Amino acid sequence: MKKSIALLLAACMFVGSALPAFASEGKGLTEDERADEFVTVGTGPTSGIYFPIGGAFATALQDYGYQTSAEATNATGQNIMNILGGDCEIAIAMQDAVMQAYTATGAYEGQEPAEDLRAMMRLWPNYVQLVTTADTGITCVEDLKGKRVGVGASNSGVEINARMILAAYGITYDDITPDYLAYGEAIDNMKNGQCDAVFVTSGLPNATVMELGVQYDMVIIPIDGEGREKLVTENPYYAKSVIPANTYNNEEDVEGVFVYNIMLVRKDLSDAMVYDMLEGIFANISTIKASHNAADKNIDITFGVDDIQLPLHPGAEEFWKDNGYIQ
Repeated sequence: MKKSIALLLAACMFVGSALPAFASEGKGLTEDERADEFVTVGTGPTSGIYFPIGGAFATALQDYGYQTSAEATNATGQNIMNILGGDCEIAIAMQDAVMQAYTATGAYEGQEPAEDLRAMMRLWPNYVQLVTTADTGITCVEDLKGKRVGVGASNSGVEINARMILAAYGITYDDITPDYLAYGEAIDNMKNGQCDAVFVTSGLPNATVMELGVQYDMVIIPIDGEGREKLVTENPYYAKSVIPANTYNNEEDVEGVFVYNIMLVRKDLSDAMVYDMLEGIFANISTIKASHNAADKNIDITFGVDDIQLPLHPGAEEFWKDNGYIQ
C-alpha cells in the first residue's frame, strides 16, 4: 500500500509540480499566521554542504510566506545545542550524534539525555570520506596510527564519526595526533604538509574534496573489513556503502559507510506550524533540490521517514501519516 501511495505522489508531483502532492485539510497555518512566524535554519560551515542546502530550506519557507534566515554554524553539535536552546526553529544534524545526545551515550555520555530533541524529516546520506595524499603511504584505516589526523571540530558530527570509526578498528586518539579542525581547514593543512589524513563527512560530491583531488594525487582510504562490520553491527544508524568510481579522482568504487542527516525541529513549536512548514518545504521542493546534487537525489516526499530513529514532532508525525508514510 505504501509503495502505491508513493508512486501516486511521485506521479502527481511530475504532472503538476506547482501543486503540493498532499492536502492539509486545514491542519496548517493561515497566510497571516505564517507571516508572523520567524524561522531560523541551523546549517553548517560555509565550506560544507549543510550551508547551501540549509539556505535553500530558508528560501523555500520564505517563498511560502515565513520570515526566515539561515545561520552558519559548526554543524551538528552546535545545531543540537541551538535547537535545545531555542536559537533555531529547524536545523540539520547527523543522526548518529543526535541519537547519542538523545540517549546520553558516546560523545554525550555523562550528560543529561537530550529528550526534547524531535525530528521533522529525513534528509540525505552523509558519506564518511577519509582522504589523504599518495605521498603519505596511508592505504587503510590501520595506517593512521602515529599520524596527524584531521578529526573535525571538537564534538562536531564529523569528530563523532571519526572517534567511532577509529574505535571500531581498535584505534584511540592516543594512537594518533588529532587535529580538531573543520575539514576545510584540515585539508588546507594537509596541502601544506601539516596533516596526514582528514575525515570528511558530507554528501557526495564534496567540493573541498573534489578540489583536493584535482590539485593533488588524492587517495580515498576505504572503510571496510572487520572494522566496518563492527561499526555497523554496534551502531545501526550506520550503513555500508561505496563512494562510486569517478566521484573524485577514484577510478574504482571505494568501500565506506554513511549515516543519514535529519532535520531537527524545536519540540515547543505548535503542531500546526510544523505541519505547515512541511507543506511549504514540499510545495517548494525544487528550490531545495537545486541547491546541491545530494539534495536533488535524496530529498523528496517519496523517501518517507522509515530511517529516522529519533521521535518525530507530533505535527510532523501527523503530516507523514496524512501522506501515507506512517500507519
